[in-house]
Amino acid sequence: MELEMLAWDIEGYTFLQKILLVLLCVILFWKIVRYMFCLLKEEKEPITVLVTGAAGQIGYALVPMIARGAMLGPNQPVILHMLDIEPAAEALKGVKMELIDAAFPLLRGVVATTDVVEACKDVNVAVMVGGFPRKEGMERKDVMSKNVSIYKAQASALEKHAAADCKVLVVANPANTNALILKEFAPSIPEKNITCLTRLDHNRALGQISERLNVHVSDVKNVIIWGNHSSTQYPDVNHATITVSNAEKPVRELVNDDTWLNNEFIATVQQRGAAIIKARKLSSALSAASAACDHIRDWILGTPKETWVSMGVYSDGSYGIQAGLIYSFPVTCEKGDWTIVQGLKIDEFSRDKMDKTAQELIEEKTLAKSCLE
Repeated sequence: MELEMLAWDIEGYTFLQKILLVLLCVILFWKIVRYMFCLLKEEKEPITVLVTGAAGQIGYALVPMIARGAMLGPNQPVILHMLDIEPAAEALKGVKMELIDAAFPLLRGVVATTDVVEACKDVNVAVMVGGFPRKEGMERKDVMSKNVSIYKAQASALEKHAAADCKVLVVANPANTNALILKEFAPSIPEKNITCLTRLDHNRALGQISERLNVHVSDVKNVIIWGNHSSTQYPDVNHATITVSNAEKPVRELVNDDTWLNNEFIATVQQRGAAIIKARKLSSALSAASAACDHIRDWILGTPKETWVSMGVYSDGSYGIQAGLIYSFPVTCEKGDWTIVQGLKIDEFSRDKMDKTAQELIEEKTLAKSCLE
């Protein structure tokens, strides 16, 4: 009898232990869930983004995209600094009013100014849209001279007043050389942090392949824009693929028309900006703004696995391109840094195109240097 009672006590004690263990696990699980929920609710520090030329067409399209999260993600608060020239001050004021009226949840503040120092203060990302456009009858040197003075002043202000890790994207043409000028006058900004926009051309190339094969644009990847953001750029599909039935196939194989790929396709991408001006009587704004968001987003948040994008970056001599040029390469991005994709096979046709656009950049660099002197 005593043994039976002892067995009963032990069994009851074991059962009680199990109940306590289950309760302990439930409490621990609930605490973990609450902690994770608090982490999700915890608001990130705002990132300050500068947009120059903000009252212009591209700027007007770009700032709401940034405020909505298209550039830095749907959970990243932003403070917008908008800069433009004195004659555009009233228009800039109107853009600020519209941003306030739109009530963007991610927008934590707006500065609209014609003062370059105020605009550059503590910025983490600078999107340089403002520049002097080439007008009828102007020589290339005249345009370059105007942009040298603009970018000299803005580079100095960025160097003195921007955040130490500020990332710079130059959009205004000639974008590659404007970026080089900016680098010249902001030597303390790391060369890895100064880039120019060729993502627009990259996206145009993706779009043309998508239209040609009637596939979704998201299934096309790894086109390349080599060189200058100009009519000498080289849109290259030799390493591009399309996902078909969960398998990746080469673009050249699926298009099966080298004549089109080596001629009409290249010319269409090179001349797309001019075609849009002819159709709209205005330059590309929406697509340029979208491409700027794509460029910064991938740079900061990273590119998808086994996917590269095109960025105008400081050449280190890769693929035989003269070091010291801002040249468009295929890059991957991770943790805020870009890396040029290495080891791609370059055929004779591509080599010729890549060298021609590099030569144009060398000439532009020489021209900019003469303006500086």
